[in-house]
Amino acid sequence: MGWVHRRRDHGGVIFVDLRDRWGLTQVTVHEDADAAVHIRAGEVRPEYVIAVEGKVTLRGPGAVNPNLATGEVEIVASKVWILNESRTPPFPIEDQVDVAEDARLKYRYIDLRRPRMQRNIVLRSQISFAVRELLYSQGFLEIETPFMTRSTPEGARDYLVPSRVYPGTFYALPQSPQIFKQILMVSGFDKYFQIVRCFRDEDFRADRQAEFTQIDLEMSFPQQERVFEVVEPMVRRICEVAGHQAPAEIPRLTYAEAMRSYGSDKPDRRVPPMHPVEDILPELTAHNLPLVAIHVPGTGAPSRKERDEIKAVGQERGLRVFDDPKRLERDYPEQMARVRERTGAGENDLLMLAAWAGEPKGQRPEETVYQACGFLRLHCAQKFNDRHKLLDPWNFQFLWVVDFPMFEWNDEENRWTAAHHPFTSVHDEDLEKLVADPARCRAKSYDLVLNGTELGSGSIRIHRRDVQSKVFSALGFSLEEAHRRFGFLLDALEYGAPPHGGIALGLDRLVMIMAGETSIRDVIPFPKTARGADLMCDAPSTVPERQLKELGLALVRRPEK
Repeated sequence: MGWVHRRRDHGGVIFVDLRDRWGLTQVTVHEDADAAVHIRAGEVRPEYVIAVEGKVTLRGPGAVNPNLATGEVEIVASKVWILNESRTPPFPIEDQVDVAEDARLKYRYIDLRRPRMQRNIVLRSQISFAVRELLYSQGFLEIETPFMTRSTPEGARDYLVPSRVYPGTFYALPQSPQIFKQILMVSGFDKYFQIVRCFRDEDFRADRQAEFTQIDLEMSFPQQERVFEVVEPMVRRICEVAGHQAPAEIPRLTYAEAMRSYGSDKPDRRVPPMHPVEDILPELTAHNLPLVAIHVPGTGAPSRKERDEIKAVGQERGLRVFDDPKRLERDYPEQMARVRERTGAGENDLLMLAAWAGEPKGQRPEETVYQACGFLRLHCAQKFNDRHKLLDPWNFQFLWVVDFPMFEWNDEENRWTAAHHPFTSVHDEDLEKLVADPARCRAKSYDLVLNGTELGSGSIRIHRRDVQSKVFSALGFSLEEAHRRFGFLLDALEYGAPPHGGIALGLDRLVMIMAGETSIRDVIPFPKTARGADLMCDAPSTVPERQLKELGLALVRRPEK
């Protein structure tokens, strides 16, 4: 049973390629065997749903199809039933056909029949099963947490659900199960996990959705190393399930090292790191800010037009770019020899220096320079990728980034905000700096990164109320506000909360990379568009006035811009 992929009528013999999620099987119907069955087979069309009964036989030597798993056999049909007819699909059920995304999402049930999408969704299921199997084997319990909870706005906006029973009040859909999994640790369930749906009302990108899925886990009494010991075998198992080479070990960088070497807290290590060289050429920079050498191998000599474009990209980011190494080597021969030695740049590689063009900027001005240089580094790697092939999607370069700043400055709100989330522990030696010097506080947090994509974030949590209160104070929360938002967690920390920590990995992003896709919409069965719309269900939609009245709601039209 399955769908008719194609039908070929050779007069006295009709061939039907029957498709299900396992692939294609050839059905052969001979007119001289049963004329009625032959006539019925002649009535089928692409995407008809049919059932066939017959004998499985070997194909003749000249009829074997080596491109099919079933290419050596066929079904010689003795009966054919048409279970359902089909309209002509809006696009072919083929991978090779380029289809507009809006059409794919509107007719998602057709799009999901295509071999590529079938492979992606099957892979997603296999990865989910492998994760469950591994965590169960290590004594983790799968525990569900609520989808309807209270709003704790900090970071992305919440999706709100109005309450009919308590007019004027709202539930919020969880951005993560963070507080609940901490409560589970207080409750004595020492190893928790969940493959859980989360919700964030934020702007959309290729790797983000309003609703997404994460592999969420938490443990009692762990050090950071213990979390890594659980996650790294999981990563290796996921790679094996997807048919890729698994990493023998995952290296680590501190946040400070990642920023200095890559200009990013989610480095793409397929491209060589940057190198500060202000100690070699101090005359090319000012304000004690970094001078950064950027090296991209195998590009050959860029044209004048390409160099001008690179300089323009740097200038947009506030950089002064020294893009002509020959001129620099003429003016600073000894210094440039040391720069080449430090970077490992050869004659056929792109080598340029970049410095900040203006006054120092931000709370951590050196990071501003590194971030701008990191952007330029990746821009050049992408620009010349057809020459050097550095950005091979199957070259998996995993990395742990550790020791993030505890806080980051929010210019709009003119205050410090949590760089990870406000339940993250501070390094013990930085505890006294929480209020006096927040900029220098390091968090016990860590990110798992793959090829420039953040796969997941985690931390060792705060398990003492006095420390949690200090962090809330550093974030500018009054005692009343902290208790209003997080009172039940603060109370729970006073009842013997154990040290605990964990991580959440983005399942959608993991599957996307393992499947070789560039958008998570291609590995989610029923995703939203880039603007958050469900084209198949035509959501979001209006609701009847009666429903609004039951909820005590009235709509106010926004003024047009």
